[in-house]
Amino acid sequence: MAYQLYRNTTLGNSLQESLDELIQTQQITPQLALQVLLQFDKAINTALANRVRNRVNFKGSLNTYRFCDNVWTFVLNDVEFREVTDLVKVDKVKIVACDGKTSFLLSDTGNAAE
Repeated sequence: MAYQLYRNTTLGNSLQESLDELIQTQQITPQLALQVLLQFDKAINTALANRVRNRVNFKGSLNTYRFCDNVWTFVLNDVEFREVTDLVKVDKVKIVACDGKTSFLLSDTGNAAE
């Protein structure tokens, strides 16, 4: 099973809303919607791991951090993001970091129950 972090993005939320509408109009089953979401999880994780090559540097003040279930969560204040010529400043940012090289992310058993 892939991480489900990206379901709360604009793209993930739009997909879930569309699937909910298709379920309500009985055009697809809830089981099919779940399979679509699981495939989305795998695809977005794979695409970000293999296709994105941009690098951004950032610095800020560490507010809190946590490590639980192999997932790091950082909350930073007064953060500056820098990419070559661009600079973006934000008051607060939350970063969630998961191990992208874990073997279960790459497994493809086709079983939605895993």
